[in-house]
Amino acid sequence: MKKMIFTLALSLLVAVGVNAQDAKNTKGDWYLGTGDIANVAWTQLSITPSLGYGVTDKLMVGLSVVQADASADLAVGLLSRYFMNVAGQDFFLYASASDLDIDEISLGFGKMFTVHKSVFIEPKFVYHIGEKTTNMMLGFGLKF
Repeated sequence: MKKMIFTLALSLLVAVGVNAQDAKNTKGDWYLGTGDIANVAWTQLSITPSLGYGVTDKLMVGLSVVQADASADLAVGLLSRYFMNVAGQDFFLYASASDLDIDEISLGFGKMFTVHKSVFIEPKFVYHIGEKTTNMMLGFGLKF
């Protein structure tokens, strides 16, 4: 429960308190980022690096590397974001599949904010099909 409250508070701070601008996807943009930094215990570091490419002005596709813990094997995942404008605000739809497993598909939506030049933060809500859970996630990265 503490993690959920922390994640919600941090996301609201980012969305409201930071003088950030909506990040726009452009064909040819490269994204280097993390999947979720909010679902991490203070005693363990778990970062899911990802690399994406803007295929069109509305679509980004990429790869991620996932390792649940030190005893688990590395898994390669596919991810995509479809950027859209709703009521004057830019949002994205999110889909990912870890290790190309149907039970590991996640779907969601979020908003990407540019904090400083090419640094972005992306709060998102994600539904994990295999676990039947909905999570609020927070990622960050660089856009080139």
